[in-house]
Amino acid sequence: MITTTVAGSLPKPAWLAEPEKLWAPWRLEGAELIEGQRDAALAWIKTQEDAGIDIVSDGEQFRKHFVHGFLEQIDGIDWGRMTTMGIRDDRYDARVPTVTSAVRRRGSVHGAGAKFCRERTGHQLKFTLPGPMTICDTIADAHYGSRPEMAMAFAGLLNQEAREIEALGIDVIQFDEPAFNAFMDQVPIWGIDALHRAIDGLTCKTAVHICYGYGIKENIAWKATLGDEWRQYEEFFPALNASRIDQVSLECADSKVPMSVLGLLGDKEVLVGAIDVASLTVETPEKVASTLRAALEFVDPERIIACTNCGMAPLPRHVAEGKLKALGAGAALLRKELGG
Repeated sequence: MITTTVAGSLPKPAWLAEPEKLWAPWRLEGAELIEGQRDAALAWIKTQEDAGIDIVSDGEQFRKHFVHGFLEQIDGIDWGRMTTMGIRDDRYDARVPTVTSAVRRRGSVHGAGAKFCRERTGHQLKFTLPGPMTICDTIADAHYGSRPEMAMAFAGLLNQEAREIEALGIDVIQFDEPAFNAFMDQVPIWGIDALHRAIDGLTCKTAVHICYGYGIKENIAWKATLGDEWRQYEEFFPALNASRIDQVSLECADSKVPMSVLGLLGDKEVLVGAIDVASLTVETPEKVASTLRAALEFVDPERIIACTNCGMAPLPRHVAEGKLKALGAGAALLRKELGG
């Protein structure tokens, strides 16, 4: 009851990549890079375990970026043909590679990292992958002609990857779909179908993470335009509740998301974001417990998993460590209160 996990990324150590920066290039190469990535993942697994996190992850230490870390190993993408395009419904512009032919995996993308982590923790282990809709909103298309068609092609590749990762003993596979909050009307039309293709045949727990993005200035500025209540989730949560996904991860800490939207997920486990990733302030355990307690009005405690709002890659390492401790301690406070 009230177990804990993280949404995804954790800061990379300064010796591995430039800290507090998204898309930071590696500071190591070859065998030293692989060793450095493993050391970083192992350090974060230990930090999560010590902080009382029940379902740990590698903190995405094996990839530069949560989307492009997967795309870098996919054929059909021209990394020399960079296109400027609007991301998240033109929230900001980015230079992105271009799909120029049918996409295909060269082989396992994340299997080695997942296997390394599985062999080094007795905790439940989560592995995150980019969602099909978010991939299509983070790469330019010069081949498929429509986002739904390209999404289904990538969903097939994600499914191949997810099946291999599950076979290594991963307990939860999560697909990150921040684009769901930008294209709400498209989620019931083709977004969920693409997710279903990505999870086809999996028997482990499956999750989808939907949030308002990393704590970067573009996202913070966008959230300032959303009014006194952020009700975006309401538009597609009924369809998501009817989907085959087991868990839904969303942003609740220091946000203007009305907790009532959680009531639309009556058939799902809910990863309640109780850590604000857009702030350098480390929450108290009491504040974490308060956020989780508010969710109890709409979600049974057996279905609540305490989580972070989003990934913490851009944060200083010591801040992320403090927030993990607060998350574990806050969940423990609430469990004690509930007699669990």
